[in-house]
Amino acid sequence: MSYRRPPGLPVVDAMTPPVLVLPGPVTRDEVSGLSDDVRALLQAGGARVVVCDVGGIGPPGLAAVDLLARLQLAARRAGGRIRLRDPDPALRALLDLVGLRFEVEGQVEEREPALGVEEAVEPGDPAV
Repeated sequence: MSYRRPPGLPVVDAMTPPVLVLPGPVTRDEVSGLSDDVRALLQAGGARVVVCDVGGIGPPGLAAVDLLARLQLAARRAGGRIRLRDPDPALRALLDLVGLRFEVEGQVEEREPALGVEEAVEPGDPAV
């Protein structure tokens, strides 16, 4: 018995991750509810990632760091992770300072260059 592959590209069901918009300054009482929301989004849709829109979270501080750490922990316990959308550069710097690494939407993944690939410099190229 033989199988003939259909012409063209395979059909891929693209799945957009659910988005959780974080409101302005979040109080300590709201953290557990937001953690529950992350778990529910991961379990309901079968997604592995929840995008957290942090554009309106307010000024970056330890409360924001604590919130994001707890949301990441809740997501990990549910078998997923969170990805940040629109983080303030100061928030990213603060997260780096405390040692928390988050995937950010639109951020290029850092990788090693492929073996055997060398960058060439053309004569007359301006110095960078």
